[in-house]
Amino acid sequence: MKIYKVSLPFIGMSFLLLLLSPLANAAEMSGMDHSSMDMSGMDHSSMDMSDMDHSSMDMSDMDHSGMDMSGMDHSSMDMSGMDHSSMDMSDMDHSSMDMSGMDHSSMDMSGMDHSSVDMSGMDHSSMDMSGMDHGSMDHGSMDMSGMQGGEAPTDARSPDYSNGVPYGRYDKPMMMGDMPLWGVSVDDLGYQFDDDQINYEVGAWYGVDEHRLSLRSEGSVQTKDDKDIDSLTSLSYWKPLSIFWNGLAGVAYDTKNDKSAIMAGIEGTAPYFIETDAMAYLYSDGQVRLDLGAEYEWRLNQHWVVIPEVGLTAFSKEDSDNHITKGFNELEAEVRLTYETLSRQLAPYVGVSYETALGSARGERRQHNESIDSSSLTAGVKFWF
Repeated sequence: MKIYKVSLPFIGMSFLLLLLSPLANAAEMSGMDHSSMDMSGMDHSSMDMSDMDHSSMDMSDMDHSGMDMSGMDHSSMDMSGMDHSSMDMSDMDHSSMDMSGMDHSSMDMSGMDHSSVDMSGMDHSSMDMSGMDHGSMDHGSMDMSGMQGGEAPTDARSPDYSNGVPYGRYDKPMMMGDMPLWGVSVDDLGYQFDDDQINYEVGAWYGVDEHRLSLRSEGSVQTKDDKDIDSLTSLSYWKPLSIFWNGLAGVAYDTKNDKSAIMAGIEGTAPYFIETDAMAYLYSDGQVRLDLGAEYEWRLNQHWVVIPEVGLTAFSKEDSDNHITKGFNELEAEVRLTYETLSRQLAPYVGVSYETALGSARGERRQHNESIDSSSLTAGVKFWF
């Protein structure tokens, strides 16, 4: 039997070489360039990378769809060039991740749980979320209390919008539509030379845009003989019915037959800007009177205006005491040339008027020696304030 003797220095040297061999391999791998390595076919699902430093790794071409990264620390990773479209991040903790440089436009976050994500310190001003689908996100459990905005305090604004400042002697302000106003218009105040009479048509109102109280009077005053006054005066409630039409209802009094009446009617603008009105009066004796009128303003320039006007009067039954017959009784027509001045509030005019009896009223007037037809030059003024 042979016995080989090995010196201790040799054994120690061998053991030292064995220890240095792994370190040499690690040193050799640290200097390797992994950028050109194809790791697309590798299975990373069972790899424990919780202690690895990924901050300097270029993973733009890697397929992360099957990787379990629930235990990884992503806080220092640069993922600006990564494609996250096919990644399943439903179990990931994003609370400490810096995602300011990430492109989220193609990410599917429908299965992500955002309830525990603290976004109070995140800067969303530079994030492009135009391509994100928010339709499937559950916002009910998200805590956004630290973000700018939110619910205003209960005392942020006083109910009357005064903010604690008193209104003073002008009292509480109101909308213009709720402020009662008034107006007066004299549509006709002129003299008929051939008939020696003064014609007038006056209206006044008080109220708001939704409802008003209206007072109207029209008629004529004889300037010779008995100086009779024939007028029809009404007090009515005025209310808009549509964009171009208004309704009126009230009471009236007729001095010609000395009777009171209940009145109702409409007024407004017909097509082609024709001012139209239709008024019905029910007298105390059962007589019904119907007045129809139409007027058009033909504007020659900013001041000169030609105004043709026509009116019809009809009755429901005969009244011999007042020379009234059943049906249409009278037609009145007038053409005026006006000149508007003082911001169109004052308009003197000259014109010609024509009046004629209709139907059976012509024979009724002949029996009482009254004129059937009459025409006259007129001059007067119209104004409003």
